[in-house]
Amino acid sequence: MLQKLVLRASSLGVSAKVLAGSGVVRPYSPRVLADLLRTVVTWGTGPAGGFASLAVRAPHQVGLVDELGELTFGELHQRSNALARALRAQGVEEGDAVALMCRNHRGFVDASIAVAKLGADLLYLNTAFAGPQLVDVLEREKPTVVIHDEEFTELLAGADAGRRVLAWTDSDEVDAPTVEGLISSESTDDLDAPSRHCRIVILTSGTTGTPKGAPRSEAGIDAAVSLLSRMPLRAGWRTHIAAPLFHTWGFAHLALAMLLGSTVVLRRRFDPEGVLDVAESERCDSLVVIPVMLQRILALPEETLAAHDLSRVKVVAASGSALPGDLATAWMDHFGDHLYNIYGSTEVAWASIATPEDLRESPTSAGRPPYATVVKIFDADGQELPVGESGRIFVGNSLLFEGYTGGGGKDMIDGLMSSGDVGRFDTDGRLHVEGRDDEMIVSGGENVFPKEVEDCLARHEHVVEAAAVGVDDEEYGKRLKAFVVVDDDAVGEDDLKDWVKQNLARYKVPREVVLLDELPRNSTGKVLKRELAKDERDS
Repeated sequence: MLQKLVLRASSLGVSAKVLAGSGVVRPYSPRVLADLLRTVVTWGTGPAGGFASLAVRAPHQVGLVDELGELTFGELHQRSNALARALRAQGVEEGDAVALMCRNHRGFVDASIAVAKLGADLLYLNTAFAGPQLVDVLEREKPTVVIHDEEFTELLAGADAGRRVLAWTDSDEVDAPTVEGLISSESTDDLDAPSRHCRIVILTSGTTGTPKGAPRSEAGIDAAVSLLSRMPLRAGWRTHIAAPLFHTWGFAHLALAMLLGSTVVLRRRFDPEGVLDVAESERCDSLVVIPVMLQRILALPEETLAAHDLSRVKVVAASGSALPGDLATAWMDHFGDHLYNIYGSTEVAWASIATPEDLRESPTSAGRPPYATVVKIFDADGQELPVGESGRIFVGNSLLFEGYTGGGGKDMIDGLMSSGDVGRFDTDGRLHVEGRDDEMIVSGGENVFPKEVEDCLARHEHVVEAAAVGVDDEEYGKRLKAFVVVDDDAVGEDDLKDWVKQNLARYKVPREVVLLDELPRNSTGKVLKRELAKDERDS
């Protein structure tokens, strides 16, 4: 019992130190403090309670900036009150699911807060889903209402999606109610709290099959402390979230904004130079991106990069896929040592964080586990492996998901959950992710991970991006086939094979290298390897 109390006191001490260092812990008047406590107790720590508490703490501070202008935290609170009433009139009740298919703009945030205030669950749909994927997901999840941007109307036409509400409109006349119209039709007075708090259901990327729903209840304070323990975000910063809000990484920073009181800057579509423009013009202190965005920015002409001043930016937070090749050092050489790479998955959230120092010493590493996170490497028999040996990655933290909405879950060992990847720890305690646990191939009796070959190809000076998949081979059982985008027509298949041969073992050299104009990716930047494998099967 004494040991538990000591551990709890130690945990509270770490949390207090991290939160104080981030500027979250600050003096408030007794009245404000009492209102804050009551708000969190009543509404919880999700979108409903998080933004309601900001309306108490800083009602006049600008909380959101998008292409339509600015909204204060007080305005976000009032708008979501009105929208919640209107959605209730549309038939949304406690425990129902409401699906959102929106790009990054105020409608996404308005709807998220409003649905949470009703005690309904939020289902975030990927804006890059194809029609059949949407039909499957919506049939499985059965939302009461789908809130979507007008541009997705046709895509949703074949789905049984209940009632529709438009979050962003591009035309003057529409056939469905709109978020803005619903907000203007109802009172902005405070609501009574529901008897349950909402769950957030984020879909897996679907890169290897049908997307699965991964629900997660409200995260406690440890979730934020975990990120902040290795990434120096500060209260009151202006943060451009370029990563999609429907993705775990984008939503994580929307959730962090509730705690830090950050001003969230949004744009509906990613544009490489546009990110630099927004960071500069909106005086952003941090950027939230996925790795492919960094690649696209660095591919801009040198004079374009030099024309933008990012000296105010203190943190560039990247997650969603691995950093290929020397992308980390290339970025920091251009813009400064402020890049943080976060490794995790939809199911386990974040598992490790690589700081700029980590990335300078080991550019492709995933860094070290943050506060209150345990990462272990297990073999096929469930035995923990020593440093340096590769095996399945298992993670323990307060953010593990609750099992897929359609049934099933991830493998568990001693309370730790499989991330779905294979990796190892080096002697400095850094995690190295070597690929998906279902991507490894055995070629001629040797284990080969596509990621190692992809990283090697990405280091070639004329390779823009690369992906590799395992294909059947009569002689070796399996072999690698690489798909590569280059920026010089003079670079051919033999040049790229020779490059891999110079840097890796001979059995890791792809038997084929296919040159493409671009790799197929989803909207979170992950390469759709199922499409590459499909092309191989069809050829």
